[in-house]
Amino acid sequence: MLPGGYSSVLKARNRDEFREEVVRFTQRLGFETVSAITVIDRGLGKSDFINIDNTPVEFTQTYCDPMLQRRDPVMQHCKRQSVPIIWDQGTYVESGVGELWEHQAMFGYRTGIAMALHLPDGKHFQFGVDRDQPLPDDVEELQRLVADLQLFAVHAQDSAMRLLLPLAQQPERPSLTPRELEALRWTMEGKTAWEVGALLGISERTVVFHVNNAMHKLGCINKQQAVLKALRLGLID
Repeated sequence: MLPGGYSSVLKARNRDEFREEVVRFTQRLGFETVSAITVIDRGLGKSDFINIDNTPVEFTQTYCDPMLQRRDPVMQHCKRQSVPIIWDQGTYVESGVGELWEHQAMFGYRTGIAMALHLPDGKHFQFGVDRDQPLPDDVEELQRLVADLQLFAVHAQDSAMRLLLPLAQQPERPSLTPRELEALRWTMEGKTAWEVGALLGISERTVVFHVNNAMHKLGCINKQQAVLKALRLGLID
C-alpha cells in the first residue's frame, strides 16, 4: 500500500487537484498514463461522460472515438463487469482487433489494468492505468498491484462524484439509523459481522442487514466503500 495516496485524493478540492492526485498515484505505482471516467446514464441509451486523464495529445482523437471504443475489448469489459481486467496485446488479438493494439502501442499503451465500479442510480466509474513496459511476472506482486488500484479507485470515485458532478446531481447527505452507524463503526475497526453482533447483542444476520442498508443509503457497492464515505461525510469518526 502506498501511504498517503488514498487519503490524498479524498482531500482534493477541485477538478485540477483531483487530476493531480490521480496522475501522481498512477505514476508512483509505475504507470505512465491513466483514465478516470465518470459515467451518468440518462436512459434511452444516452450517457454523460466526464473524463480525467493524461492521454498524449497525439492519441486523443483515437482515444475519444466512439466507434473505436465500441470495438475496444478493455472498454467493453469495463462496461459490463466489475472484475478488473489485466490486458496486453493478446487481449486485443484474441478479440480480433489486434490492429487497435498496434496503433495504441505507438503511444505507450502496451499493457495495463482497468476496472469499473457500477454504482446505484445509473452511475459508473471506470479507472484504467497503462504503460509501455510489461507487468510483473510474479503473481503475488501483480495481485498487490491490482489490489492497490482497486482501493484507490474506491477513493477516487467518491471524490469524482463530489467534484465533477453538477450540484443538482450530487446525492443528498443520507440519514442512517443509530444501529446502521454502530455497525459501520465496528466494521471500520475490522470486526466481522459475527463479532459486531456479539458486541451489540444482535444476530449476525441483523448486522448484515444494517450494513447492507447503510451501503444502499450511501450509494456504495461494498462495506469498505461505505465506511470511507461515512467517514468523509462525518457520519462516523
